[in-house]
Amino acid sequence: MTAQTAVAAEPRTVAVVSWKAPIIFGLFTVLFAALPLLVPRDGVTTFRLTAGNEVIALPDVALPANLTAWLAVIMMAAVTGYAFYLAGNRRRVPLWIIVAYVVVVLVGFLAWAGAGGMLPLVGLLGGALALATPLILGALGGVIGERAGVVNIAIEAQLLAGAFTAAIVGSLTRSPWAGLIAAMAAGVLVALVLALFAITYYVDQVIVGVVLNVLVIGMTTFLFRQVLSPNAEALNSPVPFRAFPIPLLSEIPLLGPVLFRQTALVYIMYVVVFLVWYGIYRTKWGLRLRAVGEHPQAADTVGINVAHTRYMNVLLAGAVAGLGGAFYTLVSVPRFNAEMTAGAGFIALAAVIFGKWDPIRATLAALLFGFATNLQGVLSVIGSPIPSQFMLMLPYIVTIFAVAGLVGRSRPPAADGVPYIKS
Repeated sequence: MTAQTAVAAEPRTVAVVSWKAPIIFGLFTVLFAALPLLVPRDGVTTFRLTAGNEVIALPDVALPANLTAWLAVIMMAAVTGYAFYLAGNRRRVPLWIIVAYVVVVLVGFLAWAGAGGMLPLVGLLGGALALATPLILGALGGVIGERAGVVNIAIEAQLLAGAFTAAIVGSLTRSPWAGLIAAMAAGVLVALVLALFAITYYVDQVIVGVVLNVLVIGMTTFLFRQVLSPNAEALNSPVPFRAFPIPLLSEIPLLGPVLFRQTALVYIMYVVVFLVWYGIYRTKWGLRLRAVGEHPQAADTVGINVAHTRYMNVLLAGAVAGLGGAFYTLVSVPRFNAEMTAGAGFIALAAVIFGKWDPIRATLAALLFGFATNLQGVLSVIGSPIPSQFMLMLPYIVTIFAVAGLVGRSRPPAADGVPYIKS
């Protein structure tokens, strides 16, 4: 048996018919219909498609708020009916159906919520991409670690450790690049503790991850209050990355300002996404990674050192997650605050599951969660009638909806979370 035969079918999905997607579609359609029915919104919502300084400017798009919401309800009902038809004929609901449904929901909701105002679509999407960056990097770290067979509940700890270390090193050196490297080192350190207990001592990986989260939260909070706060000028004032446009690409209508007027960390994220995808599915490293996550005994038989492979990949995953943590103190807010990641590591973990342990799918899931996070701020600015308490809940509601309703059945790597004891 070879490593190729152990993972020859990768990437794989379990084609099991599930009624979850049609049912959640139906429930969500009914709930959405209550918006224009019970709280009708008069007026027109204007979607601004330019940032204001493009060479080629797209015209604004004006949509009647209540009518657009009702059209969205009709289209959602049609998609729901088709999903029930597919499930009734024992056919899986394809990904494009889910994507189409989500797009219709977003357009209808934005038109209803923004009645009488103007929605800066470029700012909404660009801000969502920036906010999704730490989630994407955290999710990629989760994908790498779990593909190797180690459950990574400690993404939150790696993000927080990265943010804390980036703030201190960035402040001392006055260089955001030094802070970025330090953040990666902090993520590796947390990952090393996880690997030591999970791989060498066979401790339950979920328990280790939870303990690491609590430990890092406690340590960073204590050090923030005792060390950083009294010495904020010297230790908690890092030089942040500045956004800079990429010539020509930043002038592409709509997509240019969103994708190519970002900070260096976002551009690095683009590269990391590609490298992880290419590495997992197109290189010997990825083949060995998937082998030890799917069938470590077969991998060991053909000469792959399972423990070493898992160690190296868990450490690599920690470096990637630490990179995401640097976003908080080197891009978002140029200072560290206690528990500033606010559960982003768990949303990243949800993106791993929603993305079915695939780097591209996990990235798309993280983008969805980032959009929900940015949406709460935009709707608050334009005076949406939705209560502020609900807006704060929105990212987590989207997370639950996506993972519980849209992911369907998925299969993690066969040896994920299972210690390998060489016989």
